Amino acid sequence: MSRTLFGKLLRRGPRPRPRTVRPALPDDIQAIRQRALLGHHLEQVLWGKVLLNSQFMPPDPKAALVWFRMAADAGYGPAHNMLGRCSHFGWGCPRSLEDAGQHYARAAQLGDNWGRYNLAILTMRGLGRPQDLPTAFALFRTGAEAGHAKSMNIMARFYEEGWVVNQDRAMARQWYHRSAQEGDYRGQHNYATLLAEAGDVQQALHWWEQALPDATPDVLLAVERILPQLGKAVPADFATKVATRLEQALRERETARQNDDSCEP
Repeated sequence: MSRTLFGKLLRRGPRPRPRTVRPALPDDIQAIRQRALLGHHLEQVLWGKVLLNSQFMPPDPKAALVWFRMAADAGYGPAHNMLGRCSHFGWGCPRSLEDAGQHYARAAQLGDNWGRYNLAILTMRGLGRPQDLPTAFALFRTGAEAGHAKSMNIMARFYEEGWVVNQDRAMARQWYHRSAQEGDYRGQHNYATLLAEAGDVQQALHWWEQALPDATPDVLLAVERILPQLGKAVPADFATKVATRLEQALRERETARQNDDSCEP
């Protein structure tokens, strides 16, 4: 190589690496971010959720925590619920069921139905606190009476099983029905199961159909086990639809697990 050419290469230096250009955020997501920057608590929580899990950017749970804390410090219940979720699952902070319970309790005090529901789940299962079924039932009842569909479903389970209340299948059916009408897939499945047991297979199939798009593998497996017991009343294409949706749900769960493993906690 000639000295002249070598000198030119030295003067040029290393070629700069191409810059990674992130795609612009969609207008609706950008609007959420702008309102969050202006101090609107709802949008601060929504922007935090975008930072936790979005197709538009890599997850940043530590940054999400900052936004949740800003809204929580202002006394916004849903923000305390999300701080509880972060502590519950170790998103951006050490996993602590005790801390999760404290944030859920604060969210419940501030009237947030999701915080109340999550606190009730911990209390019912004895996670991060002593198990206390009467207190859990009271929390679910408050949420159910406030229109929270998932609280309706679990309160119905208390009545169906006779946990800390007198067993009352008619009351259970009533609350499962309300939960189903409000769109909770577990409520829809449980209501459909009671309908099938009572011989109303067509209505049961209707509510299972409603549950399919959102149902998790455990619910879909339960439906798959029940259908053969109903005999010829179940169309073959419906059983195929359930099996196909189950395969999809299992793939989605595996993808979500892999994404969780690849994210910094």
